[in-house]
Amino acid sequence: MEINDRTKIDDLLTAYPFLLDYFLSKSPEFKHLKNPLMRKTMGKIATLQRVASMGNLDLDGLITEISQLISEKSENEVGGSGEAAMDHDARREVLKGVIRDLHSGEDFEKVKKKFVELIKDVDASEIAQMEQELVREGMPETEVKRLCDVHVAVFEESLDRQEKATAAEGHPVHTFMLENTAAEGILQEIDAFLERIGDPPDQRLYEESRDNLGELVDRLSQVDVHYVRKENQLFPVLEAHEISAPPQVMWAIHDDIRAAIKTAAKRLNQAEEPTAVEAVQEVVNSVRGMVYKEENILFPMCMDVFSESDWVKVASGEEEIGYAWIAPAKTWPPETAEERDTPSGMKWAMDQLGLDTGMLSLEQINLALNHLPIDITFVDENDRVAYFSQGKERIFPRSPGVIGRAVQNCHPPKSLDAVNKIVHDFKTGTRDEAEFWIQMNGRFIYIRYFPVRSSDGTYKGTLEVSQDVTAIRQLDGEKRLLD
Repeated sequence: MEINDRTKIDDLLTAYPFLLDYFLSKSPEFKHLKNPLMRKTMGKIATLQRVASMGNLDLDGLITEISQLISEKSENEVGGSGEAAMDHDARREVLKGVIRDLHSGEDFEKVKKKFVELIKDVDASEIAQMEQELVREGMPETEVKRLCDVHVAVFEESLDRQEKATAAEGHPVHTFMLENTAAEGILQEIDAFLERIGDPPDQRLYEESRDNLGELVDRLSQVDVHYVRKENQLFPVLEAHEISAPPQVMWAIHDDIRAAIKTAAKRLNQAEEPTAVEAVQEVVNSVRGMVYKEENILFPMCMDVFSESDWVKVASGEEEIGYAWIAPAKTWPPETAEERDTPSGMKWAMDQLGLDTGMLSLEQINLALNHLPIDITFVDENDRVAYFSQGKERIFPRSPGVIGRAVQNCHPPKSLDAVNKIVHDFKTGTRDEAEFWIQMNGRFIYIRYFPVRSSDGTYKGTLEVSQDVTAIRQLDGEKRLLD
């Protein structure tokens, strides 16, 4: 059974009767648990959260201790290792208890020792499931993200013992891992310069190395393409398998790395030493840490969860987004029905559709939308991405993997409040437009959102329109003739 703050005390004692003595030893307030009538009445509605409050006990500590007792009892009764004998739910609760202890500020080495004593091995799927449940039980994703590296450090020895993900040449995971190898090569070059500069940095050696470090950081910035492919190709499929918390945590870390790379580049350009050296070292640590999380947690989990058709879906949109540093092999996937049925291979019917002001075929509609000098994305009334245009030069990357995805999951966590606010206001009719503008890679991007409503005012979805207006902003005077 799942053990958390909402677990009913009667359910817990029915499954694990030996816990009665434990409760009686914790507080005199629990003496009523010996009364069968009280068990079957109040025990049916009293949760562990309520019990902890009654006994003036720490809830997280209570859950951890209960999980530990269950694991020890299982080991004694079955004989053998705790991880082999432990009930699956109890094992997961122990993992969650370990993380709760970390988040409550308990000493890292003490927590790690407890983990090693209780569970010697943990796989990527269990870590993902644990994080998912912690978020569902109320732990903010920002808090999971804050100590993500600590989580990995606790489980590191166990993760290092498991088999690394392997995939055929050209498979998405194989491509991701090739990119990681390329990234590690750049990181090692940066390491060499940082080691030469020293700690604290030698001013003369720093000045001699600054241009080289700037070039390497610029090369490393291509990791953004690697992350965008993860966000648009892997994360939607994970969400379809009801694994949403780990992708959201990882996306937030992507944004931190992007910001760290920009900071490092800026400080190198401004010759800010030693802060520039510190910023570059932060980038190295962050990117290297993400490589470890991918290859020891994310990729093994995906290989375990995804079906062959899932991987075909992932591969179908990769080329539109692009690759970092490498050119992947084209030997995967083999031709399959799923591959032939992807949107890029659709044969558009030529039936004419009657529109409000004319007739167009499906082919004509598709071509017209793709030739507009703007990017269009349509989100339906259920907050699912239903369509995006495919112009010659998209401003923001999109791939078929985004179709059907909740719009909230298509944005980094830091933008979630703004997205929900816009959608809410469109649905309630309190807003008829939302607009933003940003500067990206020397271009000025204008982004607008519009509610789509039927003739009777019923909300049908949201239209996102993005446009590169760099040239438009520079227009002046008049132009009446064609050059």
